[in-house]
Amino acid sequence: MALTVAHVAERLAIVRERIAGAGARPDDIRIVAVTKGQGPDAVGAALAAGLRDVGENYAQDLIAKRQAVGDAAGDCRWHFLGHVQRNKVRVLAPAIDLWQAVDRIPAGREIARRAPGAAVLVQLNVSGESQKHGCLPDDAPALVEELMALGLDVRGLMAMGPTGPPEGARPAFRRLVGMAERLGLRERSIGMSDDLEVAVSEGATMVRVGRAFFGPRNGGAQLRR
Repeated sequence: MALTVAHVAERLAIVRERIAGAGARPDDIRIVAVTKGQGPDAVGAALAAGLRDVGENYAQDLIAKRQAVGDAAGDCRWHFLGHVQRNKVRVLAPAIDLWQAVDRIPAGREIARRAPGAAVLVQLNVSGESQKHGCLPDDAPALVEELMALGLDVRGLMAMGPTGPPEGARPAFRRLVGMAERLGLRERSIGMSDDLEVAVSEGATMVRVGRAFFGPRNGGAQLRR
């Protein structure tokens, strides 16, 4: 079923209510619409519903959707959420407003070369799960310092919660927020469709929401062929 603006707008209202219920003003939390696995219609519906931040995990999908939406994107801010591969940075650099998942110096160095002064978040692996990307929390201060030395605009930290019940993410999110405070970084990109209440109550400034807006993933594989 094709996504409609009314459907996404209705889901957005629910997400805002969830944020308010978790103790934050919805206008204080940046909501990133994650269109991973969705077609370009998801981007168009999100923008028409009033969202301005769109996140993608795959370079080719982001570029394809950006081109498909065209002028309708207006003042859309594109977030790259995927693991940063150096060979993809060149094509992505002109399109990205915020690189959310920088966890290695080589990736940061390539971003600094292709997009001097780019805004980035440092991704932490707060769950200890080997299948998830991110630097170790203890390594974050040094990585932040080195990325800043490259001239990058390090705005904050990002992480995925651990697998399992949403409440189980609370200690991990609390640790990330504490680290961001110690480093003097404002942005804390934590929380997704299932655990955004926990993230907001622990101090998130940004949540990444896909399924709660668009339902199950379906179209991304077609774009990457």
